[in-house]
Amino acid sequence: MTFWILAALVALAVAALLGLALLRHRQFDAEPAAAYDLRVYRAQLDEVDRDQARGVVSAEDGERLRTEIARRILAADAQMKAAATGDAQPRSFSRGAVVIMSAAIVAGSVALYAHLGSAGYGDLPLQARIAAAEERATDRPSQQEAEADMPPMPTPQVNPDYLNLVAQLRTTMEKRPEDPRGFQLLSEHEANLGNFKDAYEAKQRYIDLQGGDVDGQDFMQMAELMVLAAGGYVSPEAEDLIRRVLFAESSNGMARYYFGLLMGQIGRPDQGFNIWADTLKHGPAGAPWIRRIEAQMPEMAALAGVNYTPITPPAPAAAPFANSGPSQEDVAAAADMAPEDRMAMIQGMVQQLSDRLATEGGTAQDWARLIASLGVLGEKDRAAAILTEAQGQFAEDTQAMALLSAAAKSAGLSE
Repeated sequence: MTFWILAALVALAVAALLGLALLRHRQFDAEPAAAYDLRVYRAQLDEVDRDQARGVVSAEDGERLRTEIARRILAADAQMKAAATGDAQPRSFSRGAVVIMSAAIVAGSVALYAHLGSAGYGDLPLQARIAAAEERATDRPSQQEAEADMPPMPTPQVNPDYLNLVAQLRTTMEKRPEDPRGFQLLSEHEANLGNFKDAYEAKQRYIDLQGGDVDGQDFMQMAELMVLAAGGYVSPEAEDLIRRVLFAESSNGMARYYFGLLMGQIGRPDQGFNIWADTLKHGPAGAPWIRRIEAQMPEMAALAGVNYTPITPPAPAAAPFANSGPSQEDVAAAADMAPEDRMAMIQGMVQQLSDRLATEGGTAQDWARLIASLGVLGEKDRAAAILTEAQGQFAEDTQAMALLSAAAKSAGLSE
């Protein structure tokens, strides 16, 4: 209420000042210009008389000059009388203008505040906002509660053969509940189908079977699957995994992205902005977490009250392509499957990657992975065709070309 009282008083004061300026007559304490002109003209008359007495001006010229000066004196005198008796502006028009202007000031102020302000909000000092963020971080919904509020996921449009193979993998893992590699593989394929809850549960089973003997990337993958299952919300359970990754590897880019996202969600966009800004400075450009940060950084900066200037991440250092294509791990994980089923599963996964690159495109790393995977499958002709297509897309990127060249060597293609 105090705010509205002060705002109303300010608006009325402004309207009153402008109204007084409109209603006031154009009467000034300063001498009008016509009075000065009269003095000049009278002085000119005296000068004409003196010039005529000295013989400088003839009688005819003197009379003609007096007539001209007299005409000017009459005009100046008329101006003096008009200034003394006339209004500067019509009063009826002024009163109407004051009413319209006052209404416009008040209505405009209310409309502007309704658009930019937050009616009903109390004072929010910094300490109160920090305390609210800490409370929100403590009392926010759990992973299970967030998932319960999610709408049903749409059915993905995938090859029916691939769906059958994933179903076979699920059946196999029910019979082999102690096989960590199988659950690792199942987690990947459930994620491909958008079944993120099943994917992170399979990942959790894999971690449990490994007795915790896994690297930070496994925990990060599980945390990301949990965030995806919750529709982008970082739950307390996902936060625990992210903090675990950051404790072991503070420079982990994906963990830093999600930790900054968490800060924004709990009401600390200032910390989220600082985390993301530092991550952008370290790059590398084109990394998945860098692209996500760049897309969301303007909004985070606005929430943090920062005048954001885009940060250019450093380019990635060229590195040879590591032949860590999914095919070798898939073969080992599905060792008990029939050979034809195993190969069909591997080919289905490779085809998924190929279809995505053909329709949506991807990074040089994605193309290199596909080329190496086709080499493992023995499809060298197809790998060579993919290599040619990728080289056409990344012809101007020397680092991408080096990555593709390493993948070609991994696939056994001649240079």
